[in-house]
Amino acid sequence: MPEPVVLTGPRVTLRPWRLPDDLGPLSAINGDPEAMRHFLNTMDRAESDDWGRRIAADLDSRGWGFWAVDLPGAGMVGAVGIKPAPFEAEFTPAVEIGWRIATAFQRRGLAEEAARLALAYGFGPARLDRIVAWTPPANEPSWRLMEKLGMRRDRLFDHPRVPEGHPLRPHLLYGIDRAGWIASRLGA
Repeated sequence: MPEPVVLTGPRVTLRPWRLPDDLGPLSAINGDPEAMRHFLNTMDRAESDDWGRRIAADLDSRGWGFWAVDLPGAGMVGAVGIKPAPFEAEFTPAVEIGWRIATAFQRRGLAEEAARLALAYGFGPARLDRIVAWTPPANEPSWRLMEKLGMRRDRLFDHPRVPEGHPLRPHLLYGIDRAGWIASRLGA
């Protein structure tokens, strides 16, 4: 089993999960209607703890995945990382990048900083060829961040885990390959 990686940026650290200590702050995020406004629903404590244990085990088993986002002086403020897509679709298998930041710490550039660290790891040591992301069209902050990261809008698709007819079923798919990531880093 590989040793989980720690990634450090100017303001945030992406680190392995500290269970059970991180489960409380994670539950606060997953139970916050504002933080989860573009998801089907919030999570109760048991659902959040289950998700936290799964992503922690995934990170432990692979060495990379969704890390805990640590902010000095504030502790764990979110989850950001890369992991295999958890469903089948026309674009899978694929590795997704995602972020979930506590409402009090949004709009400070922390998700962008953490996502840049995760992308660098994905295209560097993890040797991935392509990374994708998805979000409902109404989640403008997320798709704008995808664009800031150099990702390109690929298509609209129906998320297979969202019921037919639900307003959150349509999702935008974004992607970036290694060459595009390198070009975006060089300002090309």
